[in-house]
Amino acid sequence: MRRAYFECRFGQLHVRTAFPTSGGFDEHTTLLCLHQSPRSGRVFEKFLPVIARDRSVYAPDIPGHGESDAPPHKPSIAEYAAAIADFVDAMRFRQIDLLGHQSGALIAAELGILRAEQVRRVVLVSVPVFNAEEREAFNGKGSQALPAEDGAHLLREWQRQVQARGAGVTLEECTAALAERLQSGAAGAWGTGAAHHYAANERLPLLRQPTLIVRPKDEFWDAGQRARHLVRGARLIDLPEHGSSVFAAAPDLIARHAREFLNAS
Repeated sequence: MRRAYFECRFGQLHVRTAFPTSGGFDEHTTLLCLHQSPRSGRVFEKFLPVIARDRSVYAPDIPGHGESDAPPHKPSIAEYAAAIADFVDAMRFRQIDLLGHQSGALIAAELGILRAEQVRRVVLVSVPVFNAEEREAFNGKGSQALPAEDGAHLLREWQRQVQARGAGVTLEECTAALAERLQSGAAGAWGTGAAHHYAANERLPLLRQPTLIVRPKDEFWDAGQRARHLVRGARLIDLPEHGSSVFAAAPDLIARHAREFLNAS
């Protein structure tokens, strides 16, 4: 596991990397992992060493999250994807596979559309395909508790984190996730807003690569089924025993499913 900084259109991009232990020799296509908002590439810390046994893996902090510089304005999913494409160009990848989680799944899908010849296969985990009612509810309440002088917003954020953690996730991991939410601030909420305004019904059918959709039992359980109908020929795997923290709670399981799909001929 290593960390480094690269340039993108919004400034510096912080990236976690993991490589095979066989002297840097990759047996398979490089994998790029894109996290959800308002988290960072840290969500893949347990997953990266497992999936990197036979390929190089990169997990950037999306602009405005973690240690990456924030955009000067609220970006769209397409703009987030274009920033990640800057990193792909800087690395001079000939071909890559993509994995995205929640809002990161939409960025992965958009990048797959943007770089149709360069992206080989796509894994989408907990795809947030919203209907009109869900978009309206989001516009009414926003995505982040506003700061309160008495600190009540911290309790609300903590309760939301604990309720969504799923099986196998410790309170220490919940604490780290809360810290990331607070660190990203308003820029982290931009990613969630971009996901709610993404035209998934129009964009996802344009994704032509072989695609695996993974559904943990989280807030996007139903949305994942919608995504399956939008992405032509998508394969679906359900993980009803795990929640939104599946990469922390079951890294070996999700790596096994991802590897079987990515390595298929």
